[in-house]
Amino acid sequence: MTGPRIFGISGWKNSGKTGLAVRLVSEFTRRGYRISTIKHAHHDFDIDKVGADSFRHREAGAHEVTIVSGTRYAIMHELRGAPEPSFEEILARIAPCDLVLIEGYKREPIPKIEARRVEAKNREPLAPGDPHIVAIAADHQVSDTTLPVFDLDDTMAIADFIARTVGLPDQA
Repeated sequence: MTGPRIFGISGWKNSGKTGLAVRLVSEFTRRGYRISTIKHAHHDFDIDKVGADSFRHREAGAHEVTIVSGTRYAIMHELRGAPEPSFEEILARIAPCDLVLIEGYKREPIPKIEARRVEAKNREPLAPGDPHIVAIAADHQVSDTTLPVFDLDDTMAIADFIARTVGLPDQA
């Protein structure tokens, strides 16, 4: 297999994607896997604090700012008018790991689970129009599909399904 194992979590706003992603990261980590995540945001965001040295570097025009400490490092890359990088370009920057969980990027041709919640902003099912959705996780009854359906909170069963789907080797 070339490249990392990838599995996505798709759904509308407030569908439970982030909660599911966080629970899956915890579960796979508990099982001994090395997990990375990519989250797509449809809006401007900032991970830096106004006034911090790194913020000041970016505001001054730096193309990339790397912050390094004894516990972590982060690289912030300013697009400065350039187009958003492709999914493949972002994936290529991820360090080697056992599995990359993708939150968002609902149009990418990767295996995905669709998160559905009664309180979601939009309740229109994505699965009928996306052949890459291989399962559904919902907080309500779903009967209009032939795909596997999981309770949105059944993290262990969803993790087992993802592990089988992407071919994660058993951790000994």
